[in-house]
Amino acid sequence: MDSKSVVDMIEASSKAHFSGFHMNGVEPRTMGMKSVSRQPFVIGVCGGAASGKHTVCDMIIEQLRDQRVVLVNQDAFYHNLSTEELSRVREYNFDHPDAFDTEKLLSSMEKLNHGEAVDIPKYDYKSNMNNVLPSRRVNPADVILLEGILVFHDSRIRELMNMKIFVDTDPDVRLARRIRRDTNEKGRDIGVVLDQYSKFVKPAFDDFILPTKKYADIIIPNGGDNHVAIDLIVQHIRTKLGQHDLCKIYPNLYVIQSAFQIRGMHTLIRDSKTTKHDFVFYSDRLIRLVVEHGLGHLPFTEKQVITPTGSVYSGVDFCKRLCGVSVIRSGESMENALRACCKGIKIGKILIHREGDNGQQLIYEKLPLDISERHVLLLDPILGTGNSAVEAISLLIRKGVPESNIIFLNLISAPQGVNVVCKTFPRVKIVTSEIETGLNKDFRVIPGMGEFGDRYFGTDDDELQLL
Repeated sequence: MDSKSVVDMIEASSKAHFSGFHMNGVEPRTMGMKSVSRQPFVIGVCGGAASGKHTVCDMIIEQLRDQRVVLVNQDAFYHNLSTEELSRVREYNFDHPDAFDTEKLLSSMEKLNHGEAVDIPKYDYKSNMNNVLPSRRVNPADVILLEGILVFHDSRIRELMNMKIFVDTDPDVRLARRIRRDTNEKGRDIGVVLDQYSKFVKPAFDDFILPTKKYADIIIPNGGDNHVAIDLIVQHIRTKLGQHDLCKIYPNLYVIQSAFQIRGMHTLIRDSKTTKHDFVFYSDRLIRLVVEHGLGHLPFTEKQVITPTGSVYSGVDFCKRLCGVSVIRSGESMENALRACCKGIKIGKILIHREGDNGQQLIYEKLPLDISERHVLLLDPILGTGNSAVEAISLLIRKGVPESNIIFLNLISAPQGVNVVCKTFPRVKIVTSEIETGLNKDFRVIPGMGEFGDRYFGTDDDELQLL
């Protein structure tokens, strides 16, 4: 299977941070982002009956065995059937949203999200009751897999999820699996299975399950048979877990919630074989995303305008007191994106010389005279040890810039650098597109992307030797 077919198999929806309003002296607030403070990483796994959801969950759990992972099945939250419903159980639609006790599922998930153990019922398919078998105690975990045919149906449940996976399997395959499962494991007659499928299962899939596919961040064709896609997903989950853990610790750290398109761009700029032209092109795309997200954390004021139709539109006005500061020279690669987003913006310069492993020396600075009255976007694509960032931020604060008015924008951040900056300056916001594994013995970011400035401006050693 070639790389293109793998990419084609996996679709993802981008998610964005939205800035809040800044009105009447109220602090800016962020809208559209759920807090991840002290919460587990919740993965929703949805798809039609017999699509392979449980197999996908098992494979993810197996590969994440070094993490505390628990599985919660939506099937455990079926309503108990009444006496009348039991008398005509073959006419009961178990694939309809009303068949599930969604309130109880929501309550259980919220308790787990807050670090509380819960007792999950076990549904007995023979008696069609969930209070016959002993319940299952589920303890708090780092990762929660929530699996079921309709886990994307209720927006309140979706809001609890950090990642949403839809298992997309051919209807004929799902029907064949269902026949085999229900006849062998549940002892049902094949005619009853087919009758139930045509009456309830297929219509419910078309009406309630398939429409929720649009909410998925990742779509897996062929379920558990698609090992390549699941391997990619597990890698992505591991990356997001690292980001998630740091975001739980530092509320001033913002990591762009990436789709596989963003991860694909990261793959290209990290590849040592990527040409300079492609490196610059995809770096510029990622930088633009980071800049846009950074701007989303600036204060806005309410503004009303009259549209060409004569109607009133209530919107917001951009922050006017703004400037950029680039750390020479790799930070200069981010200036064009900032200028493209903010017309006529002033940009200052800081040059910091690295001395040994930890020493940093300020060599040059040229900043707007009124910088103390502005919000500052500090530009440097790589956050490694954090020493250069601390030196640059310290300079800005000495120039009178309030710590809370500084937003540090970068493409990749090492955990060590995040720790240093966030602990030293807890009110400085960091906006990045990916958290790295760490630093090597030479204090270089790994997996990293090499010397960014050399690759971006074409001054790497290999090219110089050819001149």
